[in-house]
Amino acid sequence: MVTASLQTALIRNYVGRFQPLRILWLVFGSVERPYRVVVAKPGLDGHDRGAKVIARALRDAGFEVIYTGLHQTPEQVVQTVVQEDADAVGLSLLSGAHLTLIPRIIDGLKGEGVGDVLVVVGGIIPEADIPKLKEMGVAEVFTPGAPLPQISEWLEHALDAREPNLNS
Repeated sequence: MVTASLQTALIRNYVGRFQPLRILWLVFGSVERPYRVVVAKPGLDGHDRGAKVIARALRDAGFEVIYTGLHQTPEQVVQTVVQEDADAVGLSLLSGAHLTLIPRIIDGLKGEGVGDVLVVVGGIIPEADIPKLKEMGVAEVFTPGAPLPQISEWLEHALDAREPNLNS
């Protein structure tokens, strides 16, 4: 049975202020809260339109989204994931620094004891680098043109699969 409730949530914008948002939370069976996702722009890449589009699409799909803003160091991304108790982190990279920055984030998550956080990457990622990223621990890579519903559905199913109450 699916129940839906309309609630007001807060999302932190890129300068750290909170903005009220109206979101629709769909609560399935034993899920007691919406999944929390950090969307981050690590590195010096200054293009964040895609990250903002993804953040909004995930929010509209019922996820609780924390967007970090531009120019985050891997250490800042890790600390945000830890402080926000995130279920997943979505990393948007367009600069070509993915093979340098993502391993630092994954190692940092493991070092903080949250290595089970789902890591998803999006952006300009060469096809040849996708298997390398997955070997490092990236759960999925979405390249430009991936349909927004496909991304949110994949993330929901991947996080549902980790929930012990939904798998029993």
